[in-house]
Amino acid sequence: MQDEVEVWRPEGLSRLRRLAIKWFSENGRKLPWRITSDPYAIWVSEIMLQQTQVATVIPFYHRFLESFPDVVSLADASLDDVYRHWAGLGYYRRARQMHQAAKVVQKEHAGVFPTDFQRVHELPGIGRYTAGAILSFSADQRQPIVEANTQRLYARLLHLKQETTSKAGQSHLWTFAELVLPKQKGSGGVNQALMEIGSQVCLPKNPLCMVCPLSDLCPTFKSGSQAKIPVPKRPKDFTDLREIALVIHDAKDRFLMRRCASDERWAGLWDFPRFDVTPCKTEASEAAHVAMQFRERFGKSVLIGQKLHELKHAVTRYRILLKGYEAEIDSSVRAKWKEDVETVWADADELSNLALSSSGKRLWNTVLRNRNDV
Repeated sequence: MQDEVEVWRPEGLSRLRRLAIKWFSENGRKLPWRITSDPYAIWVSEIMLQQTQVATVIPFYHRFLESFPDVVSLADASLDDVYRHWAGLGYYRRARQMHQAAKVVQKEHAGVFPTDFQRVHELPGIGRYTAGAILSFSADQRQPIVEANTQRLYARLLHLKQETTSKAGQSHLWTFAELVLPKQKGSGGVNQALMEIGSQVCLPKNPLCMVCPLSDLCPTFKSGSQAKIPVPKRPKDFTDLREIALVIHDAKDRFLMRRCASDERWAGLWDFPRFDVTPCKTEASEAAHVAMQFRERFGKSVLIGQKLHELKHAVTRYRILLKGYEAEIDSSVRAKWKEDVETVWADADELSNLALSSSGKRLWNTVLRNRNDV
């Protein structure tokens, strides 16, 4: 491959860098995390940008840094407070790991974000790409970057025939990502430029090859095989689940909420009591199954009422049909209910401020709309 593709050769690499930097200086977006060299702020942006679009991230990024301007303030915050600032971004594991990493930085690095690659890479939630990006953009370190956009761009520049996620494909991509960087200074700028070209020009479908500054170097463009490279991913296999969430409120108009356990989806977030009814064949058997599970979990009996809402959502490899039902428990039981760190009775204002799971928030919005319509 090295003999076949121009960008593997020193003169090709040099030309690629010049063209990318020139294009970026004229066309690069003015994003808030590009005007700082603070590794903490860059770290926040990189975590938020994982599987989330730039336009969505920007307002969250500003609000997050206003509340947690440095590592120490993030480490000192409660996880619930961090979740509240993250609500709406999804993939809450990112927020939990950021909080854990901040505590590590506070404890092991005196609250100063490390600048050594290995130490950054060891922090919770920081992989090879993220560690390299933080240090490349904050300190201009010569760190290669392979993420969704550069991965696609490099695959086309290399006319890569392997799947990008394969061992061989990843080896080629990371080798090239290092080769493309200048030996001296300027790695941060090159990485930024190539990420931007991948994001704004080298699109997954219908790439803008006619305005791409690197098209003359791209064998995929020359062969017209943009739709075939990168090699399409194999379809993901999904498991279908059916679940029921119970909306239970008391005479004080408070709702029963449960914190998801560490081994569950949305660990640490709040949700309505929820139960898997996938094995059940009828609605009657679903109701009986949920009542039994509720008693086993909470030691109380529950009476399931009318259906409030039905929604579909996907989590990792699961496609879930969630049905929300009104439900009641005996008033004398509610009066004796002891709250703990896993269950609380929250009024409407308190519930709206809880860090809810994404589907739990959608169900709560339905409850609010129904209450407003009464």
